[in-house]
This record gives sequence, C-alpha cells and structure tokens, in this order.
Amino acid sequence: MFATAVIVFREVLEAALIIGILAAATRSIPNSRSWLAGGVMAGLVGAGLVAAFADVIGGWASGVGQELFNAVVLGAAVCMLAWHNIWMSSHGKAMAANAKSIGKNISDGASECSVLLIIVGLAVLREGSETVLFLYGIAASNVDGQSSMLLGGAIGMLAGIALGYIVYAGLGRVPMRWFFAATGLLVLLLAAGMASQAAHFLIQADLIPSLAAPVWDTSNTLSEDSLLGKLLHSLIGYDSRPAGMQLVFYFTVLAVIYSGMKWTARRPQGVIKK
Repeated sequence: MFATAVIVFREVLEAALIIGILAAATRSIPNSRSWLAGGVMAGLVGAGLVAAFADVIGGWASGVGQELFNAVVLGAAVCMLAWHNIWMSSHGKAMAANAKSIGKNISDGASECSVLLIIVGLAVLREGSETVLFLYGIAASNVDGQSSMLLGGAIGMLAGIALGYIVYAGLGRVPMRWFFAATGLLVLLLAAGMASQAAHFLIQADLIPSLAAPVWDTSNTLSEDSLLGKLLHSLIGYDSRPAGMQLVFYFTVLAVIYSGMKWTARRPQGVIKK
C-alpha cells in the first residue's frame, strides 16, 4: 500500500501543481475552467490508451520508446508553456488593471484557453500513463493486494490533489499587482524543469550526450524522494544528480522564454474591446 501511495502521490502532485498554477494564472480568462477540465479528461483518455499499448511503446525504437515518448510529451508541454507565458506578458498588465471585467474583454482569450487544454492534457497524459504503468508493475509483482493498492492509490491521489490546491489557493491570495509576475515566474520555472526532464530521458535513450553526470550530488542533503524534494522537482525541476546537458536545456529554455516575454511586453498590449 505504501509503495502505491507514494507512486500515485508523486505523479498526481506533478500534474496537480501544473493545473493549480495555470488555473490561478488564468482565473480572469473566460471559460478557462472548462478548458482545464477538458484537458484533464483528454489526458486521462490518452493515459488509458498509452497504458493499453504499453508493450508497443516500450518496444518502439529499439526499446527506448518510453523514453522518447516522455521526451516528446515534455517537449510539447514546454512549447505550450512558453506560448502561455509570452501571451500573458502581453496581456497581464491589462488584465491586472481591469481585473473585474477583463475576462470578457481580452480579444484573443479563446486562443489562450485552447493552449490550456493542450498543456493540461499533456501533463495528465504523461503522469497518468506513468502511474498506470507503475501500478501495473506493482500488481504483477504481487507486492500488494488489490484492496491495499486501491487504498494506497486513493491516499496518494488525495494527497497530491490537496497540495496542488494549496498552491492554487496560495496564489489566489497574492495581491493583483504582483499576481501575474508571480505566476509567470512559476510557469517559467515549470517549463525549464520540464526541459531538463526531457533532456534526462534523451540521455537515457542515448540520443544526446550527458556532458557530465552528475554535475553535483545533493541526494544526501535533499533527496528527491523527500516531500520537499518532490515539491521542488515538480515546481522548479530540482534534480539531486543532474547531468550537464540537463542544465544546458534548463537554462536555455529559461533564457529563450524570458527573452520572449520581455520582447512581447515591450510591444503594444493586446486589443481591449470596450
């Protein structure tokens, strides 16, 4: 039961944090909640399909199919998060100035919501498929009985959702004049962390060099298996034993998205319909 709870908690936490941060960042955009819910449903359906074809994915590309699948999903999510942050950079000031009415006034809010569906769908797809595959492995090894697995899974899911909601609720208390800067920073770090994880999977698949592995080792000081380690891993991409290429991906994505945000923010702001 404990192994099941830990696995489900870890995977649900990563998805819940992404959903919570995006839900807070887009709370003034019309219909954003419906698009977020649609992304969750699409991700769950996709996770079920991935689990059903796990053997095919695992054998794809000479046995590194799962690593390539994870890297592709993470790469797509990074692109969508980059788009989200750059879009918010051009509309954030207007939304903060018109917090009560801007939800129906931003001219291209619908396009931002479609990006939300993709980001959340990819997050739930990856975490959901990994959860199903891990639980299948536990069931196959007969470590836990079915009732214990169900109980552990429920505990892990509730704990992950609860922490994600705490992040969402905490962001909701941030004063509006700082709100978009705070959520923008979190999304920026999420994207960089995902890029680092994508590099990790590509290194595992022997598609890119590691450059150095590891650059440092802080596993004895702050393990990724600890609660704080899991939170930092999910929020900012913390890795206790990163390879050099992971750091290259991390800081490259940080620089590219930040530059895009600054460039967009200097342009005339989005059209506000009166």
